[in-house]
Amino acid sequence: MKPNIIVVLADDLGYGELGCFGQKLIPTPHLDTMAAEGMKLTHFYAGAPVCAPSRSVLMTGLHTGHTRVRGNAGPTNPAAQLLRKSDLTVAEALKSAGYATALVGKWGLANEGEEGIPTNKGFDHFFGYLNQTHAHNPYPPFLLRGEKRVALRNVKHPACPEAQWKTGAGWAGEKCDFAPDLLADEALKWVEAHHKQPFFLYWSLITPHANNEATRGTGNGQEVPELGTFADKPWPAPDKAHAATVARLDADMGRLFALLKRLKIDNNTLVLFTSDNGHHREGANNPALFAASGPFRGLKRDLYDGGIRVPTIARWPGKVAPGTQSSHVSSFADLFPTLTTLIEAPLPPKTDGISFLPTLLGKPGQRAHKTLYWEFHEGGFSQAVVMDARWKALRTKRLDAPVELYDLASDPGETRNLAQSNPALVQRAKDLFRTERTDLPEWPITEAPAK
Repeated sequence: MKPNIIVVLADDLGYGELGCFGQKLIPTPHLDTMAAEGMKLTHFYAGAPVCAPSRSVLMTGLHTGHTRVRGNAGPTNPAAQLLRKSDLTVAEALKSAGYATALVGKWGLANEGEEGIPTNKGFDHFFGYLNQTHAHNPYPPFLLRGEKRVALRNVKHPACPEAQWKTGAGWAGEKCDFAPDLLADEALKWVEAHHKQPFFLYWSLITPHANNEATRGTGNGQEVPELGTFADKPWPAPDKAHAATVARLDADMGRLFALLKRLKIDNNTLVLFTSDNGHHREGANNPALFAASGPFRGLKRDLYDGGIRVPTIARWPGKVAPGTQSSHVSSFADLFPTLTTLIEAPLPPKTDGISFLPTLLGKPGQRAHKTLYWEFHEGGFSQAVVMDARWKALRTKRLDAPVELYDLASDPGETRNLAQSNPALVQRAKDLFRTERTDLPEWPITEAPAK
């Protein structure tokens, strides 16, 4: 029987925010157990340093120089944040191979009424958020089931603009329905209903992302029903709430594994847990308190490793060896070819990914990336490339910005810029910055003003 596949994507969870990745202040027992029963992927990179393009890479197997959605365009340019009919997704490939498919949570790659909605992109079932700004709000006025709005009991805060609330964004004054709880219930209910056939669940969390609109409106965008064991911590309120949100996320993972065992499908289910980018500066929480980026430099919106290197765990009893760890360098673009190889389906016709199935199964023959590429369209045009799993080059905001070069093998914190002493590597990076991308009219190169 073909294996079931569950991909759980956290939102803005930093590399250092799980106990199994070094976290000291927030207990994450269920994800720590997942790591003990499976494999930690310590050199796994997100598709981008922000939400929408990272998800586009995950779905299409194309890096941000080739994928359709290359940034968080939001309402300013909806056409730039929309998958098209021609953009093949991993969900479409799995559905064609006979899998039941579901997305529960945040999509971020279409708005209502557009062609890129999940049910047009390979998902039989969808419950959650389409628009990423809507997904900032954990107490929204509605969620979407398929293409229909499902009203919730949350009531707008008096200071929240009415026009904003009608889109689903904003912040609530009366908080009745915590959407992450509803999404967790939906994901588990869907698994139970489909466990007798091969299934693919993409559980795309909205936590621990902050409610940016609430941050601007109240000063605290870290919204959670209760603080639990963190209530008495001598921390500011946003930090208590952030910790409680991560703990709640972990508890939901515990519920998932308990269900897989109860249904007796644990040994036939591959579960992958990861995050869309690094920890955020939003919500008024303090990333330094939790050492959220682990040993790495940067946060969300940075192309330093703190913005794109993410905590990743794979678990599949009997297939993925327990208590193992891999330093194989891989990325979101690799998920598509990995899953199609796993189920012996055709590889995507165009991909920047390489299957890391040999790594997961502990088998020989793992191919390595010669190059990983990112570009980032926010506050200017930034690019980064990892060469030969060792050398990392980047330039920020402008095409004429100096190229920085770091040896990740000896300097994973990217503290020593070696560009001046390695001109050949710098030139190689510049060449890759040019050749690893194709132009898209929706994503023109817009440079930050020169200083």
